[in-house]
Amino acid sequence: MPDAKPSPNKLSPTTLVLALGIVGILGLFGWLTFGPAPAPPPPPKLSAEGRAYLPNLKLDNVHMQAAESYVNSRLVEILGTVTNAGDRTVKLAEVTCIFRDYNGQEVARERALVIGGRPGPLPATQTREFRLPFDTIPPTWNQAMPTLVIAQIQFE
Repeated sequence: MPDAKPSPNKLSPTTLVLALGIVGILGLFGWLTFGPAPAPPPPPKLSAEGRAYLPNLKLDNVHMQAAESYVNSRLVEILGTVTNAGDRTVKLAEVTCIFRDYNGQEVARERALVIGGRPGPLPATQTREFRLPFDTIPPTWNQAMPTLVIAQIQFE
């Protein structure tokens, strides 16, 4: 009886190339799906025209209120009025709200519309109320009124 050795399983070169190709495609798909997200575009900056018009937009009666929601989260609202004291209709105005901790360090920065959106443009010499709701402020926030900076103005 001849000494019979079981033959080892060999992979053909075609099978090996196909397996490596599938692994490569799955790796590329995973990297594109779960890999680093592209950086968001920078927010629009205040134009020279908007900067010149800035003294004509006035935020008044600005105050804060907070409420608990049904899911035990806290909704902070900044309320006030915005007046367009200039001679142009403002289509959009955004403010940057800067929230700080007890040491004065910035803990959150949010942009919100005070003119535009649903209520529409604000004509010259008109005043309108605004409401800025926030529900994702970090717990390290010092509970003080955030700094409000007009960050963008667009005209009709």
